[in-house]
Amino acid sequence: MRIALGVEYDGSRFHGWQMQQPGVRTVQAELEKALSIVADSPIRVQCAGRTDTGVHAVGQVVHFDTDAQRPDRAWILGGNVNLPFDVNISWAHPMPDDFSARFSATGREYRYIISNRFTRSALMNRRAVWVHQPLDAERMHQAAQQLVGVHDFSSYRALGCQAKSPVRELRNISVTRKGELLIIDVAANAFLHHMVRNIAGVLIAIGKGERPTDWTREILDYKDRTLGGVTAPPQGLYLTRVIYPDSYSVPEPAPLSLFA
Repeated sequence: MRIALGVEYDGSRFHGWQMQQPGVRTVQAELEKALSIVADSPIRVQCAGRTDTGVHAVGQVVHFDTDAQRPDRAWILGGNVNLPFDVNISWAHPMPDDFSARFSATGREYRYIISNRFTRSALMNRRAVWVHQPLDAERMHQAAQQLVGVHDFSSYRALGCQAKSPVRELRNISVTRKGELLIIDVAANAFLHHMVRNIAGVLIAIGKGERPTDWTREILDYKDRTLGGVTAPPQGLYLTRVIYPDSYSVPEPAPLSLFA
């Protein structure tokens, strides 16, 4: 039987999603340990998108195969009882054998949050990136629109990115201000390693007035990461949603209400 789960986590105290050597705390390791207790047998999960150290998620989706017969409620409540408080299973749903949390996805959405105030925030220090210089959200939004469409995003991916192709379809991107917070929402068919954080780094420089609004397009045209901007820190990044064909009936993630 194949089961899909919706998972949310605070990435502050994790060394990313992916399982590593023993003693290194990762979301995958904690989740597999908890689910294996519920199943009373080893469980291995696959996720929609691996997140880096310090990156959060409210809409992560995983799947696993098991012979254990458990109601959805047991996977949710039993899993959560055995998970630390910075990881939570929000839903569980049986899936057909052809479902893949990663390969069945048709789109992904991320949010990047910036705390834009003169002094740092004690409460937001692990959940948003602090920029003390004033940022022009309208200028950042205008610059971001040049990235919409199907492009070679070589300049916006990590130098060590292992994706076979740098071409992605960026479907939508917006920059809005909500009081002291600047929120970058971005949707694409898929993302390259560090792609959102590299976009955020470029937009922050533009928002400060250090670069012109057409710098986003200029960097895009270089197709060379070494000519790109600074990679923004990880703590402002959230995986908010993974999109699947309607036939799979994947539940919608809870909204990121703290920053709505």
